[in-house]
This record gives sequence, C-alpha cells and structure tokens, in this order.
Amino acid sequence: MSAILPSAASLYDRVRRVIPTIEWSTFLDDIDAILALKRERNAVILAHNYQTPEIFNCVADIVGDSLALARKAAETEADVIVLAGVHFMAETAKLLNPEKTVLIPDLNAGCSLAESITAEDVRLMRQRIPNVPIVTYVNTSAAVKAESDICCTSGNARAVVESLGVPRVIMLPDEYLAKNVAAETNVEILAWKGHCEVHERFAASDIRELRQAHPGIVVLAHPECPPEVVAEADFSGSTAAMSDYVERQKPPRVVLMTECSMSDNVALQHPGIEFIRPCNLCPHMKRIT
Repeated sequence: MSAILPSAASLYDRVRRVIPTIEWSTFLDDIDAILALKRERNAVILAHNYQTPEIFNCVADIVGDSLALARKAAETEADVIVLAGVHFMAETAKLLNPEKTVLIPDLNAGCSLAESITAEDVRLMRQRIPNVPIVTYVNTSAAVKAESDICCTSGNARAVVESLGVPRVIMLPDEYLAKNVAAETNVEILAWKGHCEVHERFAASDIRELRQAHPGIVVLAHPECPPEVVAEADFSGSTAAMSDYVERQKPPRVVLMTECSMSDNVALQHPGIEFIRPCNLCPHMKRIT
C-alpha cells in the first residue's frame, strides 16, 4: 500500500456532484481517520456497488459487485480486509482468506435473501427432491453454501446452471433470479421463495410510467427484480453488467432499477448522462457508514 495517502479534503472533487458541501464537511474527520488506519494496519477496503459515494469513491480500494469483490479478496496481499457490504460478503472474503483478519463495520448488516433460507431448509429440500443439483446464489450464509452443490452470482447464474449439464436444477434462494434465468435457458429450474427487499418492490408499471415521463429513457434492471420488470426493461444484468452497459452504450438518459447508491456511483463516472433515480434503499447496506 502506498506510503502517501490523500487527505479527505483533496477527495471532494470525486463526489461533489452528488454530495453537497455542507454534508461533505461531516465526513472529513472520519475519512482522514480511515485513511490513516488503512496505512497503519496494512488494510484494504472492499466496497460493494451499493455503498454510499463517500465510501465507494473516497475510502475504498476495490469496488464492484459480489463476484468482483470475492475474486479480489482472494488476490489481496493486505493483512486486514474490511468489507464494506453485508454479512455474507464478509463471510465469503474470510472463506477465501482464512489466515487474514476480515472485518465488517456492522455485524447486523444482513440480507433479506440470506435470511430467507437456512442450512436445514437445504437439507430438507434435498431429501424431498433427491438427485437434483442445488445451485445457490452467493447471497446466502456460509452454512447454506456448504449444503449446496455449486454457487453462483447474478452475473454468472445462467452459465453456472448450464455448466451442470442436467435437465433440472434447484436454485436458491432468490425466486425472481431463478425465474429470470429459467427464461434464458432450457434447464428446468425449481425456485425457493426468497426475495431481495430492494428489487422486489419494483413493478412493470414503474417502467411504463418512467417511459411516459422521460421519453427515450433506457431502462436497466437487476435480475433480482420480478420477471415482469425484467421483461419491460431494455437490459437486465448484475450491477457490474449495468455499469458496463452504461460505459459501452452511453445512453443520453438512463434509469437503473436497483439500489440508490448504485446510480450515484455510476453517475459520477458519466457526467454527460442524465440519471433518473426511482431507486430503493437497502437498509442493510446503509448500516455501513
């Protein structure tokens, strides 16, 4: 890690378009303290795309979706990994780095998907539906993952399902992700009934209203959204895929049907694009400050 770190004051240009000056002043002391601690502890901060701009753009060393963070966690040479995200992400980082110290700022930063299923649920399902592979979304506890055959992210779910070479799989725990993947493949997918409390609140009618109010708007939806939302959208993909879409296509006006801070963070990279923000807050991600 570099011996010279920036000061909080020098970082404001990165976020001034989404954080007012008076609000920024409340972050200065904390940011300077975090930057100093990173140097003292040889620590690295991994921040999910749903983190607020002051974390994502000013103190994080590595940013991305859950898949990107998992991969980078396995590669880091830092002694301490701080996961600015939710609990299952920190668990994953620890599994990949058993000898390192892995910290999460708030142990209560959970996930409605992870909390929708237990390891016992998986064992019972395997008994009721034997000989069918269980594909588990990474938004689950380590105990649930341990009972599964293979894990996936929203970015590679279809590829993982098809890699098994079987006609039928069980997919846990996100019902909507399972249904959206099923629409893209010939594999029969049996779904659990878990939902993301951020994405399940979006409706197809929201998109129709947005198109009426903002003609020509491009709509990007996360695959944890209900299938009817994904069907109405112009593109569906993980947070990384949505960010890549904006980078490649550069639509003049766009809406991301996902968590609020994602739009802020992508918008900072594209000042010439108009972002409409009918977003939903994740109360768990917002426990990280």
